Amino acid sequence: MDIKRILTALIGFPLVILLIILGTPQVINLALMIVAIICMYEYFSVTKKICKPIKWVGYVSTLMVFLVSIFTIETSKSIILFALPIILLILFLHIILTDMKYTFKDVAYTLLGIIYVTGLLTSLGLITTVNNGKYFLVYTMLIAWGTDVFAYFAGRYFGKHHFSKVSPKKTIEGCVTGAISAIIIGLIYFTILNSIGQFNIDTKLFIVIGITSFILSVISQIGDLSASSIKRFADCKDYGTLLPGHGGMLDRIDSLIFIAPFVYMIIKLI
Repeated sequence: MDIKRILTALIGFPLVILLIILGTPQVINLALMIVAIICMYEYFSVTKKICKPIKWVGYVSTLMVFLVSIFTIETSKSIILFALPIILLILFLHIILTDMKYTFKDVAYTLLGIIYVTGLLTSLGLITTVNNGKYFLVYTMLIAWGTDVFAYFAGRYFGKHHFSKVSPKKTIEGCVTGAISAIIIGLIYFTILNSIGQFNIDTKLFIVIGITSFILSVISQIGDLSASSIKRFADCKDYGTLLPGHGGMLDRIDSLIFIAPFVYMIIKLI
């Protein structure tokens, strides 16, 4: 049993929940900006082994996107729409002005990092802008991290069938357990919220919650594997060492940020 992994989770998760409960949308977005800068640093630390990422564009883009979202919460959903063409223009202009010192490959990896880290993390901030947004943000974290925890332990102690070279330690047993656990977690969470009067959910909607939790769990596992595919390509085990037992910050939130846009879309649709 990885004691460091468990202790980090036991300390970190309550602190995150406390921040969400007590923090305003501006404070939460500020915290997300700090996390995004850390993740961007970790991403560039890995990808610099296979390209020359244009780091200053990545950092400045992250700062600008989150600073705008902090001070103009109501228009934050338009930020990425306007930011992307500007960022793309700057990246290609960088190739031209440096006389091909940087290449299309460098631009591609840099842009991917901005979309992957900044774009997806921005979605977590968007969730806080909807009605009862904080409760949905906690739900997002419970599904992502609950899936990860149960899949990890089930795979470690009962897993026998490995299915992908992207992450050799992951097993079918772990993935299935993680998905089933997400359904249970989602149903229990909204049952509690229903019982304290925060939501008014009927039986049919609980069926939707169960199905949604399952789908999000699958997406979160794809997000985890997607992050692993980048690390494998760069021949790197972890994105960093910031969180004992987990690796870097990006190792810890890779599945979380992957499902954030889908949670926001589902909320808007329902």
